[in-house]
Amino acid sequence: MTQNIKTQMIKLVVISLLSIIGFHAQGQSIDSVLQKYNNHSVPYIQVEELAAHYEEYVILDTRKKEEFEVSHLPGAIWVGEKFANPVPANKDQKIVVYCTIGVRSEDYGEQLRQAGFKNTFNLYGSIFAWKDAGQPLVDTANKTTEKVHTYNKEWSRFLKTGVKIYKK
Repeated sequence: MTQNIKTQMIKLVVISLLSIIGFHAQGQSIDSVLQKYNNHSVPYIQVEELAAHYEEYVILDTRKKEEFEVSHLPGAIWVGEKFANPVPANKDQKIVVYCTIGVRSEDYGEQLRQAGFKNTFNLYGSIFAWKDAGQPLVDTANKTTEKVHTYNKEWSRFLKTGVKIYKK
């Protein structure tokens, strides 16, 4: 075999492998990511259920501050990823935690539940599912916005609506 044919064959194999990897990555969904990374220790609440009873819950945003500043659920309280920030004093209060898709918020929700906050729920699909369901988001001035911080470029593929931001 000549060097040119070997080079072309290697390129074909590499292109084929990259296509397979790309197809697999695009085939992932929020559901599959949550199945992979979450242990379901915090019960999920669906967007529709939260939207129907929104005023009954304290909403905690467990993302980084720069993500929260781009947009968040109306009335959400930013607590960040570390459990050191204050939470409601009433342990019977209904609480919903959320992040980008629901992985980081489960970690925070676990700590809340261990601290005695048994009415804690993880928003399934988090801010992405909320936005994709047509629910409103606000910025730090409390003005409605279409922008959603997607954590990083890779995660942005899971958001179907809105303006994707992955840098502040």
